[in-house]
Amino acid sequence: MHRHDVCDVYCYDDEKVERVQRRLRDEPIAEIVPFFKALADENRAKIVYALCGEEELCVCDLANVIGATVATASHHLRILYKQGIVKYRKEGKLAFYSLDDDHIRELLLVALAHRKEGDGRGE
Repeated sequence: MHRHDVCDVYCYDDEKVERVQRRLRDEPIAEIVPFFKALADENRAKIVYALCGEEELCVCDLANVIGATVATASHHLRILYKQGIVKYRKEGKLAFYSLDDDHIRELLLVALAHRKEGDGRGE
């Protein structure tokens, strides 16, 4: 059986490898992994998508959006907050959440667009 997704011989370009390794040393890749892990949960991704609209939502509304308890929604929101994905403000007894900035919205919407248009590989 022949696999098309691997090299047939072991040969690498020293210059390219060194150039990429230098670039990697200059970027905080390890620091963004928890950010993507936070988004890798379906309920948290749904919460972020719900907040992609222009309005903020309270914890109770977000719990209903994802079909979960307020406690479960709060747990997910704490994880998103710790990663700088969402922010909140208190108004009396209510906590309203919104996306921390437009980069978060752009990342999620680009990922969704990529998935919708790029599924022609037959996998």
